[in-house]
Amino acid sequence: MSTRDLTIFQINDTHGYLEPHPELVWAGAEASYRTMGGYARIASLLKAARAERPGAVVALDNGDTFHGTYPAVESKGEALVPLVNALHLDAMTAHWEFAWGPRHVIALVGRLDHPMLAINCYDKETGKRPFPASIMVERGGLRVGVIGIAATIIDKSMPPHFSEGVRFTLGVDELPAEIERLRRDEKADLLIVLSHLGFPLDVKLARMIGGIAVIVSGHTHNRLESPARVNGTLIIQSGCHGSFVGRLDLRIDGGEIVDARHRLIAVDESIAVDAAMQQMVEETMRPHRAMLDEVMGRTQIGLHRDTNLYAPMDDVLLAAIARAGDADIAFSNGWRYGAPIPPGPVTMNDFWNIIPTNPPVSTVALTGGEIRKMLEDNLERTFAADPFEQMGGYLKRFRGLTVYGKIENPAGWRIEHIFVGNAPIREQHSYKAAFVTAQGVPEEFGQNRRNLPIKAVDALREYFRAPAGTHARPGRFVAA
Repeated sequence: MSTRDLTIFQINDTHGYLEPHPELVWAGAEASYRTMGGYARIASLLKAARAERPGAVVALDNGDTFHGTYPAVESKGEALVPLVNALHLDAMTAHWEFAWGPRHVIALVGRLDHPMLAINCYDKETGKRPFPASIMVERGGLRVGVIGIAATIIDKSMPPHFSEGVRFTLGVDELPAEIERLRRDEKADLLIVLSHLGFPLDVKLARMIGGIAVIVSGHTHNRLESPARVNGTLIIQSGCHGSFVGRLDLRIDGGEIVDARHRLIAVDESIAVDAAMQQMVEETMRPHRAMLDEVMGRTQIGLHRDTNLYAPMDDVLLAAIARAGDADIAFSNGWRYGAPIPPGPVTMNDFWNIIPTNPPVSTVALTGGEIRKMLEDNLERTFAADPFEQMGGYLKRFRGLTVYGKIENPAGWRIEHIFVGNAPIREQHSYKAAFVTAQGVPEEFGQNRRNLPIKAVDALREYFRAPAGTHARPGRFVAA
């Protein structure tokens, strides 16, 4: 085989962000908020890559595409279908696409011009895969096999309706046979794994399984400026919200990568917009523009979710939940998505970006022992030494507690002290807590669980109307 050139173009974890938006970029000790992203810019970058390397571009989307902003959630992802189709992608995999259940995913995918791949998704009754495991595409004179792995946590840590009737594996046991089949029967020259497992899991996967040229990784929102090289496999991941895209230019000789050049491309104002895509975005946003642009208040500090143990965006969400639930203690999940909010005006669009599912605020009675167990369980899911035991997201967010612990300790032994205010937590005492979603407080914990007649977005609205300084202090996990 003569030397061939191939470009892999990656979009991952866009979470429904169609337009340019603030994105946090660390600069030394300070965070800066740059306006980044937008489908019109992404379309322009993809067109430029195809013009530069005609017939030699594989365009892949890691999923978390159809959920995360108001237009996406309000339409159950359907409003985004024409825009995604206009990108002319080759394949995708999934995670939050399952927010409306597997049947809806199947219907949504049926309207796409490209397949959704999931080697690790099975129908519980038939044992068959509802989505293909892989596809073969011909690019640049090469036969390129793409194997998809959906998020394994869909039936493990997400709400039960996400996985009604289906189950998910890690995909690791299935991969070797599919790799062999694609090489033997489909005559693949190169194999790509399109994964929504997350970067730590993908690194372990690459160490375990040979024969993979590239893992296009998603889920954990890593901005990899250079590919990870593990067991002969290149791993790329390109942030979130469409603020960055990845481009990997490969030179292939005899089925081997002899040169690899990677760019983590900032989708910023230097990128010209694609006019046709810009018009489609505007048509999608127009019905919601007035409502989303309404200013609801102001913030003196930047609100973001770019830190693992706690984050100012979640401090505000928890303050609103606690106020609505008349509780000093509050919990929410450690979601990674949600574009940051710079100091200044806060709009209704920002509220929907903070918590696009807009669940009801709930209350529950938890014993001190249950709080300890719930936090220990979450610490293990977040920081498990074995990446395959990690279940995604940042540390659970909490308010009204101060927790001292050692992250490096074994499971179940990480927490040393918990204080409620300045008092040590009492194991048998019952504490009222407010929360949102079963990810905030799993159903096995607590008594007298009830949903309040106020939803999260309205709780945020009321909080920003209230006088400042009237609510309990944020919670903190202190790595002692």
